Amino acid sequence: FSTLTKFHNELIRAFGTASPADWKTFLSTPALQDATHSLERMRAEATHRMSGAEESLAADLGINGIGAWGRLYDNLTGKMHFEMIWPDGRKERLPMAQRRALMANTDREVRASAFREGNRTWETHSETLAAALNAIAGTRHTLYEGRGQKNFLDQPYFDSAVSATTVEAMFSAILANLEIPREALRAKAKLQKTDAIGFYDLEAPSPLDPVPPLAWGDAVGLVDHAFASGYPDLAEYYRDILQKRWIESEKRPDKGSGAYCTGSMVTGEQRVYMTYADTMHDANTLAHEVGHAWHSHVIKELRPFSQEYPMTLAETASTFAEKLFMHGMLQDPNLSTVQQAFLLDQECGNASSYLLNIAMRYEFEKAFYTLRKDKELSVTELKALMVSTQRKIYGDTITEGDEDPWFWASKLHFFITEVSFYNFPYTFGYLLSQALFAEFKASGPEFLPRYEAFLRATGIASCEDAVRDTLGWDLTSEAFWSKAVRAVEGPINAFSEIVNQRNS
Repeated sequence: FSTLTKFHNELIRAFGTASPADWKTFLSTPALQDATHSLERMRAEATHRMSGAEESLAADLGINGIGAWGRLYDNLTGKMHFEMIWPDGRKERLPMAQRRALMANTDREVRASAFREGNRTWETHSETLAAALNAIAGTRHTLYEGRGQKNFLDQPYFDSAVSATTVEAMFSAILANLEIPREALRAKAKLQKTDAIGFYDLEAPSPLDPVPPLAWGDAVGLVDHAFASGYPDLAEYYRDILQKRWIESEKRPDKGSGAYCTGSMVTGEQRVYMTYADTMHDANTLAHEVGHAWHSHVIKELRPFSQEYPMTLAETASTFAEKLFMHGMLQDPNLSTVQQAFLLDQECGNASSYLLNIAMRYEFEKAFYTLRKDKELSVTELKALMVSTQRKIYGDTITEGDEDPWFWASKLHFFITEVSFYNFPYTFGYLLSQALFAEFKASGPEFLPRYEAFLRATGIASCEDAVRDTLGWDLTSEAFWSKAVRAVEGPINAFSEIVNQRNS
C-alpha cells in the first residue's frame, strides 16, 4: 500500500508541476478523451501536497502511524466480549460482534441489557480507544497543516467530489427540519408504549403483526413487478441477470449475512451476492443491490476513469431502485395491511437513520475535530460531547439518561483511517435519491433518460456539475435539500396514522 501511495503521489506531483500550456496540450491528447475530470482532480490534489520526500515519508509513517491506530482498534474490538445478563438472570459471555443483533431483539429487556453490559466493556477499554481516536485526528491535522489545507473538512469534501457550500446547505436543511424524522421515532415510542425511546431502541423491530415468510420466488416476482411497472429497461436488465445467474442468494450454514454488488470493468458484467432469509427486508435488499448493478451497467461503455464515482453518488442508483420497489409495493392493491405497515416502518427507519443518526455522527465529528486542533480530548470530554450531540439531534425522542455516551468508541466508522468523515455521503445519497424519485413520480417515464444521463455523469463531473448539467438542480441551495427532506414526510405520516389507529 505504501508503494502504491508513493507512486500516486509522484504522479500527482508531476501533474502539479506542469505549466498551464503543457497541461492543456496533455489534456488535448486523443487517448485522454473523457478523462479530463479525473485528471483535473489529480492536478488539483497537487496544490495540497508536500515535497516528494515529505510525502514519501508520510506514506511510510502512515503504516506504523495512523494506520497502526486503525489496526489496533480492529484487533482490540475483534477480541472483545461482554457479559450478557438475560431477563431470567442467566449470565453469558458473548463476543461483542453479537451485541448489535441483541439490540435489535424484540424483547426490550434484552436490548437494554445488551446495551448496558456492552457499554461496560467499552468503558474498560476507553483510555485506549480515546488515545486511538485522538491520534488519528491529530495525525490528520498535522498532515493537513503540512499540505496547506486550512480546514479539516477540505479533504473529505474533495474525496466526495462535493463543495463545502453543498454539504453545509444539506445539513442546514436537515437541522431546520428535524421534527420530520423525529416523528418516526415518536411513532416507534407509541408502538412500544413509552413516552420516548432509548438509544438501544433505535434498531428494534416495531411490535407490528408478524409478516409471513416470503419465499425467494415470490420476492423475485415482487421486485420484477415493481421495476416493470415503473422502469421497463431496469426490469429487462433484472430479468437478464437472473437468467444468467448473476445473483447469488443461497442461504448456507457457512455463509455470512449482508449483501453487496461487484463487477468487472473488463467484461462489463456485474454480480450480486446476498443471503436471502425469506423476509420482505431481504426483497428490498435485492432491489437495492440490483440498483447498484444497473448503475454499473449504464456506464460500462465509458472508459475506466469515467466509471469511478464518489461515495456521495454511489448510493443514488441503489436507493432509487429501493424507492421503485417500495412505491410499487405500496401501490399494489393486493398488498396486505401487515405488509403495508412493515414497508412504511422500513421507510421510517431509513429516515431516522439517515437524517438523525448520521447527522449526529457528522455533528459529533465536526465538533471533535475542531476541539482536537488545540488539545487531546479526555474520555470524559468525549462522552459529554457525544451526549450533547445526541440531545441536539434527537431532542425529546430519546429519554434523558438513555443516550449512548460510548457511541464514539463503539462506532467503527470513526476509526477508519483510509477515509475521513466516512458517514455524510450516505445521507447525501439518500436525500438525492428522494429528489430523484419525487421527480420521477411527477414527470413519469420521460424522466428516465435524464436519470440515466445523470448516472453516466457520476464519474466525469463533480456532484454539483453532474446534477446541474443533467437535471438542472442546484445542490448548493438549502431549499433543494429542504424539499428532499420533506419528501419523506408522507410515509412517516402514513405510518404514524397506522400507529394512532392501533393505539386508539
